[in-house]
Amino acid sequence: MALQAQSELLWLGGGVASLLILSGLDPVADRYTWFLETLPVMIGLPLLYYTRQDFPLTILVYRLLALHAVILIIGGYYTYAEVPLFNWLRDSYELSRNHYDRIGHFFQGFVPAMLAREILLRRSPLKPGRWLFFLCVCFCLAFSAFYELIEWWVALLSEQAAEAFLGTQGDPWDTQTDMFLALIGAICAQLLLVKIHDRQLFRLGAI
Repeated sequence: MALQAQSELLWLGGGVASLLILSGLDPVADRYTWFLETLPVMIGLPLLYYTRQDFPLTILVYRLLALHAVILIIGGYYTYAEVPLFNWLRDSYELSRNHYDRIGHFFQGFVPAMLAREILLRRSPLKPGRWLFFLCVCFCLAFSAFYELIEWWVALLSEQAAEAFLGTQGDPWDTQTDMFLALIGAICAQLLLVKIHDRQLFRLGAI
């Protein structure tokens, strides 16, 4: 990896780690909800650190993962139903709910789609094309569905943070909407970023 990319990666990782620590000092949400919402970041950061030499990702995917981490950390700090900017939008435009979690679930498809695409291109016989596109979408749908199952299991096992973690805000179709948004995110990511991604993979010698 080039020196400039390594420097950016250091800033991205350090920035996310710092934000994670600061968010955990005194979260607006209860600490248990904060832990549940930010757990993917806690797992992902060390994993990316230890694989940076043997399996460095493209800088595009690192940037997307950092953005997704920030979205998760903000959601964990406030809870998704209480992010102030989106409360203001709800009240100003008489919306039915705080829509920050919709952003989160869109990116739950958008970012994993590009990560899955990179891993499949570099570690499987798949080539760029329709099958790769389709399988990345399938992966994101499966990932989104599994995350909804995790939310369900947490709600069953612990009433303490069930409502805040589920974030349904009274919407009976919240689970289906979340998975649909992840689907749209996965499709949009591949339509918008494939050319940039392929150029960076080519420079890495991965395709």
